[in-house]
Amino acid sequence: MPEPDAIQEITTYMGFARHGVDEKRRLQIPARWRPSNSKIELTMTIWDAHEKGTCVRVFPPKQLRALLDKIENTPSDDPVKAKLEWWIGVNSEAVMVDRTGRVCLPDRMAKAAGIVNEAVFVGLLSKFEIWSPERFESQNTSYSDGGRDFYKRIA
Repeated sequence: MPEPDAIQEITTYMGFARHGVDEKRRLQIPARWRPSNSKIELTMTIWDAHEKGTCVRVFPPKQLRALLDKIENTPSDDPVKAKLEWWIGVNSEAVMVDRTGRVCLPDRMAKAAGIVNEAVFVGLLSKFEIWSPERFESQNTSYSDGGRDFYKRIA
């Protein structure tokens, strides 16, 4: 688990960026998204909750803690709790950002998300996702029809 001070760092992940993937599956995190504290672990999870395919969701420490708290606070007799614990546990990996702002995408995550030579980083405000360009375009198109309805909910 990261150091307590590391959990306090807050970054807002907005926009999207395309980056190449090198032969070792290293990805350059957009500069504006990189943690200033190099000791912060990011947690990557295979995320299969989108209608257009699997991606990799990346949680900074504070958001990972919030996710773990939600799972922990789920009643023990809820059958979904065990499945969530299993899925998140088996399909997650902690990664460190190297001194040049890169992370190594685990092979099984790259395969699950269809990421080969290029990846799209998608900001989700408090966390971000990494998509294959093809799946990103498909997912982005599916979300494009209804933006006004989404905004009405928060206005």
